[in-house]
Amino acid sequence: MQSHHQSPIQGVWVPLVTPFSGGAVDGGALRRLVRHYAAAGVDGLVVCGSTGEAASLDDAEQLAVLDAVLTEAGRLPVIMGLAGNHHGHVMQRLAAFGTRPLAGILAPAPYYVRPGQEGAAAYFRCLADASRFPLVLYDIPYRTGTTLDTATLLALAAHPNIAAIKDCGGLLEKTIALIADGNMHVLAGEDLQALSVMSLGGAGMIAAAAHIRPDLFVAMHQAVKAQQLDLARKLFHALVPVIQLTFAEPNPGPLKAQLGRQGLLSEELRMPMPPASTALAARMDAAVAGLNRQYPCQ
Repeated sequence: MQSHHQSPIQGVWVPLVTPFSGGAVDGGALRRLVRHYAAAGVDGLVVCGSTGEAASLDDAEQLAVLDAVLTEAGRLPVIMGLAGNHHGHVMQRLAAFGTRPLAGILAPAPYYVRPGQEGAAAYFRCLADASRFPLVLYDIPYRTGTTLDTATLLALAAHPNIAAIKDCGGLLEKTIALIADGNMHVLAGEDLQALSVMSLGGAGMIAAAAHIRPDLFVAMHQAVKAQQLDLARKLFHALVPVIQLTFAEPNPGPLKAQLGRQGLLSEELRMPMPPASTALAARMDAAVAGLNRQYPCQ
């Protein structure tokens, strides 16, 4: 296992949407997306997260999506999402993922069941013990119903196979404590907090809005690493209108509307996810056009 400080789980990661066409996964569009983000210089891809509508994909579809991404990604690292609340089923899926060349596994607490601190910690340790790849904790209480305490996360960070956290916990004190502890990389999971987390010493971001102008998210991360904070702030403030619109309606509807306009995929989603409203899609068009005027595409 790698030490956390050598881990590739840092920088700008895109939690890939899953393109659909006629009700099925669109493998051609998926591979096109991978090429697009690789060319933009992102540090890695996350497959089958919440932005990827993983909850609407069956097991076979999830593996098909993962394999299509891995085939196209080449040396670009790939993390696979693993969410569930049936322990046996989760472990079966972890074993299946273990036959693929992954950079890590992204795992939230078991949703809906609310196992408390002890139950959640035991669950994560079980996954980390069994996984061939480093575990990335996903702290997102508004989706899972489980708030992970700072003490719980600090204890988990000491596990040799827990390498990072996608931080959507919403508490600055917790974020600061995890960064100061240094036992795992802290990645911003809320896009509007990306610059704040990196400026505090976080390792990067897993940012849904980075689907749009990923090159500028990469430039922002590189500016922070180079201590060019004026440039990083300028890029961030330019990106804020697009970030806000990305989450103004249920994710990934607004993203798919914009990516559809860019010719990268069909805007199709699976129920219960609704498409973006016509009004929001138009606002997103205007925001992206303004961003492109300020920072022309290369």
